[in-house]
Amino acid sequence: MSKPHLTKDFWLAALRAEGDAFRTAVTAAPLDAQVPSCPNWTVADLAGHLTALFAWVRHIIAEGTVNRPPARQEQSGDGDLIAAWTDEYVELLAALDAVDPHAPAWNWAPQPKKAVFWHRRMAHECSIHRWDAQMATGMTEPIEAKLASDGVTEVLDSWLPAGRRRGSAERVGVVALHATDLDQVWYARLRGAGIALLDTDTLLDSDDHHERATASGSASDLVLALYGRVPFETLSVGGDLSLLDGLRVG
Repeated sequence: MSKPHLTKDFWLAALRAEGDAFRTAVTAAPLDAQVPSCPNWTVADLAGHLTALFAWVRHIIAEGTVNRPPARQEQSGDGDLIAAWTDEYVELLAALDAVDPHAPAWNWAPQPKKAVFWHRRMAHECSIHRWDAQMATGMTEPIEAKLASDGVTEVLDSWLPAGRRRGSAERVGVVALHATDLDQVWYARLRGAGIALLDTDTLLDSDDHHERATASGSASDLVLALYGRVPFETLSVGGDLSLLDGLRVG
């Protein structure tokens, strides 16, 4: 499918909602509780990871250049982790709200070097880790369908083209992903280490897409599978399942 036209305001609203839900989850769970979807991570690790990431993204936005920033520094485990997370979260929201989405800003993907990349990226980062934090409490909620749909697109247009793949890079063939709750479909052509996201606006109904693997489910389940949070087998799948593994980024 073609990339949806979403906006800074949409991603900021999603970040606010997901951030608030993350804080609720990490406040309810013991900080030393294990996070089943992130092996060897605790709730404290999740909070520390996001705290450090928020600070790093604020630095990128403040710099206002396309130059690569210094490496991210991980958050220490000292002090009040939830308070530190909250402070950085509030400051990140303010920075993203204030910046022009078209202002220059470095990013790691084959995308325009503009600040809006980080509006989108932070909304999805927070949504996945909100789900992780809820896993530690045993009560997860799906990612909102429109946000999850854009999350699938982000994996296909940013993560995989940037080489951030966890699965095998030796697969070749077309994969079809169907979001049954939104009646949307993505066709991705794997070419070894390369990937092409096919635009369904230019494909005719009579075209043979030659898909060798398919996965169907809610947009939330699709994006969670791409991030390795749930197995693809929890969806309705068919064909060569190793091709689906080639799409995983987590």
